[in-house]
Amino acid sequence: MADLDKYRKCIQQLLTEYAQRASANNEIEAQTIFDVEQDHYQLIYIGWQNRRRVFGPVMHFDIKNGKIWIQWNGTEEDVGEQLTAMGVPKNDIVVGFHPPYIRQYTDYAVG
Repeated sequence: MADLDKYRKCIQQLLTEYAQRASANNEIEAQTIFDVEQDHYQLIYIGWQNRRRVFGPVMHFDIKNGKIWIQWNGTEEDVGEQLTAMGVPKNDIVVGFHPPYIRQYTDYAVG
């Protein structure tokens, strides 16, 4: 049985740590968005860099049917492995940005 409170805390910790690392740039703000009622979690960047507007998601997670869905990972980090190191079983992690027919070849859940 999935421990949803634990999963929520793991996602929030992961996103908060990334936001703190990204906040070194004064022109771009890293914002965390935690919707604990609907179980949607995001890290976005917002601001200006070289006279260009920066706005967009860096990471997005959902919790659906007792599993953590990695909906978007715009980093080079393996966030699935980081969640596993926090105690989340691989069979409770879905790489949602991969098409369903490819998920069977990952170390994680299909859906």
